[in-house]
Amino acid sequence: MLLALQNITKSYRSGDMLTPVLHGITLNMEPGEYVAIMGQSGSGKSTLMNVLGLLDQSDQGSYLLNGQDVTHLSPAQLAEVRNKTIGFVFQSFNLLKRMNVLENVALPLIYAGISRSQAKKRAQQLLSRVGLAELGHRMPNQLSGGQQQRVAIARALVNEPLLLLADEPTGNLDTQTTAEVLEVIGQLNRERGLSIVLVTHEPDVAEHAKRLVRLKDGVVVFDGPPRQGLHP
Repeated sequence: MLLALQNITKSYRSGDMLTPVLHGITLNMEPGEYVAIMGQSGSGKSTLMNVLGLLDQSDQGSYLLNGQDVTHLSPAQLAEVRNKTIGFVFQSFNLLKRMNVLENVALPLIYAGISRSQAKKRAQQLLSRVGLAELGHRMPNQLSGGQQQRVAIARALVNEPLLLLADEPTGNLDTQTTAEVLEVIGQLNRERGLSIVLVTHEPDVAEHAKRLVRLKDGVVVFDGPPRQGLHP
């Protein structure tokens, strides 16, 4: 089992107001799965993604990640597990504008203490994997949106994570570019066995996954094949 959530609850406090978001989420995922999480705005999908990515901790329940109970770890311990286990891809790319593409991809390795030469060699391998082998010298603003997202994917993979979390990764892309980015993600799952959780509100995007989890009002209302959950 790659991850196992059991009865996860999460609320947010604003002043005296407590707003419940997740209500007893139970979810398991095996290595190599490709799961899409869908739900309307306010359904809890972003909160669930934050819990999965160890960016936030639940109020109650348990979370096992790769066999380790991460429910009550300290912030420093969470950061260590997160950096070794999880890669993140976001809607907004989050590339550093003053660094070229190769440096952006290599940066997590440099932070981890890897030498610059080794980090750049590894980064070049990842750029080749996502079809950008010749663009390492370019700056992010010299790339299209789809190319920037592929750079972000390469950066997310540079530490060889067990799990890739993609939060609306095609939200800022046109139809053709969306298809190209989803093909890269699907290929990583098919050919590399990378475990992927993708949050989206687009049925056309969710159809690329092998499993669909649909949330409504903080609970799981569907968990199964996308063709059934999208076209009941």
